[in-house]
Amino acid sequence: MAKRRLLRGGAHRAVTETVGGGTAQLVPDPDRTGSWELLLDGAPQSHVDLADPTRLAFEYQRRLGHIIDLVAPPGRPVTVLHLGGGGLTLARYVAVTRPRSTQQVAEPDGRLTALVRRELPLPDGARIRIREADARAVLGKIPDGWADLVITDVFADARTPAHCTSAEFLDEVRRALRPGGWYAANLADGPPLAHLRAQVATALSRFAEVCLAVEPAVLRGRRFGNGVLCASDAALPAAVLAQRSARDPYPARVLAGRELTDFTGGAAVVTDATAAPSPPPPDGTFG
Repeated sequence: MAKRRLLRGGAHRAVTETVGGGTAQLVPDPDRTGSWELLLDGAPQSHVDLADPTRLAFEYQRRLGHIIDLVAPPGRPVTVLHLGGGGLTLARYVAVTRPRSTQQVAEPDGRLTALVRRELPLPDGARIRIREADARAVLGKIPDGWADLVITDVFADARTPAHCTSAEFLDEVRRALRPGGWYAANLADGPPLAHLRAQVATALSRFAEVCLAVEPAVLRGRRFGNGVLCASDAALPAAVLAQRSARDPYPARVLAGRELTDFTGGAAVVTDATAAPSPPPPDGTFG
């Protein structure tokens, strides 16, 4: 049963509930009505602004939002597969910025989805189908050439599962994408960035073009953080993505071409046989 805590005379309420992946908390922003943060076992998962679903508070979500804005002409409906659901922040963003878009979401934690849908209703008219299943299992059932965009944001115990990091996984992504479709992934790593380098090398082995948006402090190995990868067999607007990422509250650099290849440092391509989960965040990462 959910436990609720009233704040500011009942104007806001925090919600704590046991879900499949642990203890989920929906924490309201006391300074912004209708804005919530989802945490799972204390780790931030999503931020949702019900009053303005186009507001992306987390930096990695802002970068994924830039990719959504660039994947097709502004406002044009797109088909999107989200591997990882959480608070459904990016699915909401697509539904509002690109009405009539068709979206599928893979989220294995049905109790988490029920909590989010109950407490944070989806925008009216949103065409979002949520599948209660593993990300790779859902990906395997997507018809060939169905998606304009596949977004991977899959974490279990704050780590990306190994089976969502391999070349074979990316082969399935490419199968599900329409010709020239885009792939985007939220990747987490810290020094010495071995996981991030290997993920870039794996994407370069499967896609004609790849770029990576990452904050300078993470890129220099000074702290644990997120990198957002974008890949396609069509030309990517890396320069435009770089301009937009540079204007974010926490600016990111965008690596592409030779600079990105050099970044891999000769890292080996990840296969199903060699795949491992992404590294766990250091103690204290989430406060």
